[in-house]
Amino acid sequence: MPKLSARERIDLLFDPGAFEEFDAHVTHRCRDFGMAERQVPGDGVVTGYGRINGRLAFAFAQDFSVFGGSLSETNAAKIVKIMELALKMGAPVIGLNDSGGARIQEGVVSLGGYADIFLRNTLASGVVPQISAIMGPCAGE
Repeated sequence: MPKLSARERIDLLFDPGAFEEFDAHVTHRCRDFGMAERQVPGDGVVTGYGRINGRLAFAFAQDFSVFGGSLSETNAAKIVKIMELALKMGAPVIGLNDSGGARIQEGVVSLGGYADIFLRNTLASGVVPQISAIMGPCAGE
């Protein structure tokens, strides 16, 4: 069976037609190493909320086909946004991880994205369920 895309995984996880995607057109801000010419809408992560068996949940799914699923500054901001909304709403947050780690072309700012995410992990700990599924390579998460 071929590997599913991030959107296919989200479609299987959420009730049919119940997922609302956030920031589908966001792209990275990196201009170095030829990245200015390599813009992909969504920047390699699908984020949003919806219903699973009728219950509210927030989720992100990394897309390994876009820069190896690597975490960028804007990619991390999208994940942080849904984590904060999950906390505000008291709903679970689900991560479908498929990533080679930090986006090396962005250097320190991509690593800072991990710090932002990990801070939300600690703030959510014991407050809302946090569920992670490792769907492929997963470095640094």
